[in-house]
Amino acid sequence: VTKLKMPGNFKSLLDQQMVGPSTEALTESDFPVQSFKPKVQMPFKRIPGQNPRKVEEERRRRLYLTFDIAELLASKGIDSNQLMPRHYDPDNIPPIEETKDSVFPIYLPLKVFDNDEYDCRTPEEWISLGLEPGSCDRKPVPGKALLPTDDVLGHEDPKSQELVYEWIDVGVLDYDKETELYLVHKTDKKGLVRDEEGRPILNGGITREG
Repeated sequence: VTKLKMPGNFKSLLDQQMVGPSTEALTESDFPVQSFKPKVQMPFKRIPGQNPRKVEEERRRRLYLTFDIAELLASKGIDSNQLMPRHYDPDNIPPIEETKDSVFPIYLPLKVFDNDEYDCRTPEEWISLGLEPGSCDRKPVPGKALLPTDDVLGHEDPKSQELVYEWIDVGVLDYDKETELYLVHKTDKKGLVRDEEGRPILNGGITREG
């Protein structure tokens, strides 16, 4: 017969133990939980024969998370890198045999086709998703943005021929009514929206100091 020896770090071992699957969010996130909820046009009081509102919200949330805008565009034959206008270089025009298309550059900006008539939320409603109940600090809202992979050259010359644009995970910080543009910040490798000192970016990056 041997005596049971209690390990010194027994409490930490219990904290690490997971029994069965869990719906608890174990990963750290700078985005509020409600910012991932889809907008559902359903009555709060369930009609017999219909799914409850919370069930429909969860089903749509999981469905929307499976969508990838880069894959959807690629399936239609659209190269996301060509959606951004570049400087026209007449001295470096590829032969038509290589382009298999028109040799002229894309000249219509995307804002010509921009239409928010069927948007389910206004820009102010999207930004307000960062407000958690009982908190005065507004967190970022998750999104995707077509941004250059090179941040330095992207700021210096966004229309450079050397830039490569990709759909990147971002946190939406703010919205400008006059320019109708969103202020976004790239997420880090852990999917967090942090400043240079590693602090969460709140209220669109505006602090007490400015």
